[in-house]
Amino acid sequence: MSGNILHTVVFLAALSGLVKPASALAQTISQDAHSTIPFKNQDVMKTLLVRTCNDFELTGKGDNPAWNRTTWNQLTKLDIGGEAYQSNFKILYSATGIYLLFYGEDRKITTKAYEDFENIFNGDVFEVFFHPNPGVPVYFEYEINQLDKELILTISKLDGNTTSWIPWHPQQKNGRIKKLVDIIGGDKQVNGLIQSWSAEIFFPYAALGLLPRVPPASGSLWNANFCRLDYDSGKMIKWSWSPTIKTSFHELEEFHSIRFE
Repeated sequence: MSGNILHTVVFLAALSGLVKPASALAQTISQDAHSTIPFKNQDVMKTLLVRTCNDFELTGKGDNPAWNRTTWNQLTKLDIGGEAYQSNFKILYSATGIYLLFYGEDRKITTKAYEDFENIFNGDVFEVFFHPNPGVPVYFEYEINQLDKELILTISKLDGNTTSWIPWHPQQKNGRIKKLVDIIGGDKQVNGLIQSWSAEIFFPYAALGLLPRVPPASGSLWNANFCRLDYDSGKMIKWSWSPTIKTSFHELEEFHSIRFE
């Protein structure tokens, strides 16, 4: 999420009448489940294949042999200016959740001493978006920075209104997202000088529980995007797996498709 892109209002559960209860959300999703689905890049040669794996422990380095089952995918630098940092990701899935690995060259940890669920997108982050049913405008966003801070959102654009949820209990056992960050060539601190960083993340399916079509089955097709923000140049520089993003990482129609093996 970039600061000038989408100003979502985060509701801590249904404290406001503007928030649609989960039951109503589920009913709307069910009603739309059989709509025509506009998946992007349906050509099998262009759709990213998400390979299966057994569950494994994270290190932040992406050094588990399971990652050898898949290849790196490159993010495209979208903005003029700043360094042309190499930025890549890998993705796998198991019977219990989705594994994601980001890697990026870097020179500086450009962020503030944010806490979890604060506006970490005003500093360096990797981001992922999962949109399992593009016929229903409900999707998942996750952000992580070099200091292990995270932002977790489920976003709805139902009825033309943008509403965001954060988890009630993000550390709850069954739905807890696991993540580790590894820093190369420097110290893990605000404004620290480094050479690169990686983030290894595991999303249990319970963490995606407000989304339709979760968990995925073999052959399932989702839309998704994988992104990066960096501020080393003094301004926001964006990278995206989908190179046709214009201004906002929330341009759902520009997401590409992923297919589960």
